[in-house]
Amino acid sequence: MTVDVAARVTHWLQRFEEALAAGDRARLLPLFAEDSHWRDVLALTWHIDTVSGAASVVDGLLAWAKRAKPAGFAIDPQRAPPRPVMRAGADAIEAIFRFETAQGRCSGVVRLMPVDAESPKAWTLLTALEELKGHEERNGRARRPDGKAYSRDFRGPNWLDQRTSAEAFADRDPAVLVVGGGQAGLSAAARLSQLGLETLIVDREKRIGDNWRKRYHALVLHNQVHVNHLPYMPFPPTWPAYIPKDKLAGWFESYVESLELNFWTSTEFLGGGYDDKAGHWIVKLRRNGSEREMKPRHIVMATGVSGIPNIPAIPTLDAFAGTVMHSSRYQDGDAWAGKQALVIGSGNSGHDIAQDLEASGAHATLVQRSSTLVVNVEPSAQLPYALYDEGPSLEDCDLITAATPLALGKRSHQALTQRAKQMDKALLDGLTRIGFRLDDGDEGTGWQYKYLTRGGGYYFNVGCSDLLVEGKVGLAQFADIERFEADGAVLRSGQKLKADLVVLATGYKGQEELVAKLFGKDVADKVGPIWGFGDGQELRNMFVATPQPGLWFIAGSLAQCRIYSKYLALQIKAREAGLMPVASAA
Repeated sequence: MTVDVAARVTHWLQRFEEALAAGDRARLLPLFAEDSHWRDVLALTWHIDTVSGAASVVDGLLAWAKRAKPAGFAIDPQRAPPRPVMRAGADAIEAIFRFETAQGRCSGVVRLMPVDAESPKAWTLLTALEELKGHEERNGRARRPDGKAYSRDFRGPNWLDQRTSAEAFADRDPAVLVVGGGQAGLSAAARLSQLGLETLIVDREKRIGDNWRKRYHALVLHNQVHVNHLPYMPFPPTWPAYIPKDKLAGWFESYVESLELNFWTSTEFLGGGYDDKAGHWIVKLRRNGSEREMKPRHIVMATGVSGIPNIPAIPTLDAFAGTVMHSSRYQDGDAWAGKQALVIGSGNSGHDIAQDLEASGAHATLVQRSSTLVVNVEPSAQLPYALYDEGPSLEDCDLITAATPLALGKRSHQALTQRAKQMDKALLDGLTRIGFRLDDGDEGTGWQYKYLTRGGGYYFNVGCSDLLVEGKVGLAQFADIERFEADGAVLRSGQKLKADLVVLATGYKGQEELVAKLFGKDVADKVGPIWGFGDGQELRNMFVATPQPGLWFIAGSLAQCRIYSKYLALQIKAREAGLMPVASAA
């Protein structure tokens, strides 16, 4: 079966290359199923884009192949072999292949169907840039930096002296300034540094990893360790399946040290403007009380999916005499033992804070503003990561993940959501009984598409849902609150929910708000919406060149940042090397 599968893939690749090289639409069109999808990640288009429908796929391939000149399509013997799989409820042959273009070495994934046909057609096709010719990453046995076995000048600068000098940027500016030192910033800086681009990360926290370290006491990651590795430096095999926040924070410090990343803590990015003539930014930083002007050619915003805390105007809340705080300021519940708290918002943060308060001896009531998707953290919430348990390497799983177009992803998650609901039926029935409002996400696509479209609106149950059903954490609906008074909230029924603390777990404003604050409304309007899908099949202004020259965005989970930091860095390197046309920032 394996030999037969490989032969069919090879036959398809040969026919595909011949038709593409000849520019022969009539020969290319029969190679694709009518409901086919082509996702290109920089390889042919210098963009991340998806085209659907056989005719559109073929027209796009023919148009872009004239520039890229792709050739050498063949199964990659260094990666997972072709195999029958089920994706989005359909059987297919999935194969990883390699090829080259005029400017790069590339990988791809093709899914062929039907599996039992002598000449199956492509259902999905991914073409992705792996490296730029002449600008390869500086790692591995053949390309790692030389270093020195010894130094003849014993009083000259040693490695530590050189690192200290490099990180200070006393006499120069970085080519790339990365704003934010979480997983997004670290991943981007690591990739950029490997491509030889001087990069500086700035973060306002006092210590590397504080963006995780300072979160509430009990926090652990909600997906498993094998999905969450950072580029180049995987977590040790001794680590627990679910990583505690402080362990991850410590790893961030080790990561920066090990990969020799330039990182300024206690540094606030004050914003700035772009000099079109000079082709660089002019920005200001405040570090330890003093200001510094810098002129990087590129800025990578790595401040998360969301930017500024969203603090809604809640009528009569100003009458409340207790403490009001946004969830971003909450750390732990020790100070609230024996007290009463209202947590407004029923996403992950709201639930986790309510549970932490209850564990600290406070009485917490969760106030639900809108319907929420709930899924048990294990095993139900882990269903989308099943690929990483199938056997292929991390790199292969990342490529296969990138090969899933939006339409198929939605179909897969609709099925996974229904399966999770069956697995979690007892819990969900209990929540319904107490009046908790549930949903399945947009078109039933589940929690992951809620994250990709709005950055929240779901809860991974790590115990708070059980506490709600048991009555140990209270539940109220925001619509039932008539007014706030000095000592709590009065419901329309006349019941009073007494409180000493109100936590607003109300999420964050979109990144466009932060862009307007830092760079001005004109830049924000020029860039447009960030994150979410809009009318297209790709996240808006994420991981790609934006309409504002020199401004880039990266955000998401550790896995997303690991996968797409590579492509973001390749684009910036291509710009610096004069390979990527400015017009490609569609």
